Amino acid sequence: MRSTVVSKFFKKKRPSLYLFIISGTAATALTYYNTLNPNLHRHSFFHDITTSLNGVVRSSRSLYAITANVVDYKYSLQGLSKDSDQYAQILSEVHLRSAKRILKLCEVNRGFYIKAGQFLASARQVPKEYSSTLASLQDQAVPCSFEAIKEVLISNLGSDLNEIFLSIDEHPIAAASIAQVHRALLKDQQEVVLKVQYPGLKDRMRVDIATMSFLAKSLTWFFPEYRFHWMVSEFSKVIALELDFLQEARNSVTTAVNFKHNNRIRVPTVFQELTTSQVLTMEYCRGRRVDDLDYIREMGVDPRKVAKVLVEAFAEMVFVHGFVHGDPHPGNILVSLDEKQGFCLDEDFRVNYCQLWKALVLLDSYKIQQVAQQFGIGKYAKYLSLIFTGRTINSKSAFGDGMSVEEKTNLKQEVKSLSMG
Repeated sequence: MRSTVVSKFFKKKRPSLYLFIISGTAATALTYYNTLNPNLHRHSFFHDITTSLNGVVRSSRSLYAITANVVDYKYSLQGLSKDSDQYAQILSEVHLRSAKRILKLCEVNRGFYIKAGQFLASARQVPKEYSSTLASLQDQAVPCSFEAIKEVLISNLGSDLNEIFLSIDEHPIAAASIAQVHRALLKDQQEVVLKVQYPGLKDRMRVDIATMSFLAKSLTWFFPEYRFHWMVSEFSKVIALELDFLQEARNSVTTAVNFKHNNRIRVPTVFQELTTSQVLTMEYCRGRRVDDLDYIREMGVDPRKVAKVLVEAFAEMVFVHGFVHGDPHPGNILVSLDEKQGFCLDEDFRVNYCQLWKALVLLDSYKIQQVAQQFGIGKYAKYLSLIFTGRTINSKSAFGDGMSVEEKTNLKQEVKSLSMG
């Protein structure tokens, strides 16, 4: 009943004054932003008008969605005790309705709003209804025409792209919320990928962030119990870093240095001379997404080995490097055919390993030492049975029995003579 009344409110109670307010939101947001940034470089008058008109439409949708959510919360929960089961149930329903409104807003406004929705979905402070509903934005792609992408390349790398590239594939191999990726071939035949930021994104970002900041502060003024500005502030910091591809290049170089001794982890080389704040040029690496399990199995690779390498890599970043890959979704992590041998055991190893386990179970001291030679274990082979079965290599005990007192005494004497080397 409560949700029905809220819905009717927004269908019937939308006076002309409300439309006037949302039409002025973008202009107010622009004024608000320019006041905070008086030294900002000014564009042409036509550019400012176009940006403002686009901002009016986008910010109008934002104002309506956010106002609808606030009114929904305010009315639906009115008069309910916070300790009651009914309050918890109604709150969950309002969370879900509000999340769907935000999802629709992001899908219509796209671009920067997709990124904002992704940020909201990953925030641990938001209710589960928001994170689950907005999770679908993780797969949203926003492809742009190659002509527009080419303009960004020219403005960043120079007017004559033919002096740099033999060819550029006009069809993107990937598209995300802030950029898309194209394959290209340098003059020296080196295959590269170009991550190109969408044109006009930074201008739209300024307007959208200003709009969100203005709305968040306005809502806090009207409804002190709803404080959203902290989220806008945090997102602004994150998106500013993400829009700087020079920072991304530095992060990539740091990660590559950290894993330079790991032959199972490969970080694409960055071409610094062809990288700017809007264009990132990197070595092209072949591979398939890490979650493409069917393909990984077709390659003859055990997915569990891939998972082990991945877990070890992130453990190393967290506990050793202190520098962690911040966007580990499947599209950013590939399993390469070139690295297949890093995941597969050759047949000789497999057979010898099976024979070693058989010898350990049977306590076949001759076979243990013979197979151990294949693995380069040398004189330490006699301790393998102790590690795997808890018995010495010449034990007379039955399988499953512990060591005798005599065995323990002899082992202690041997261990004393061992050096750490």
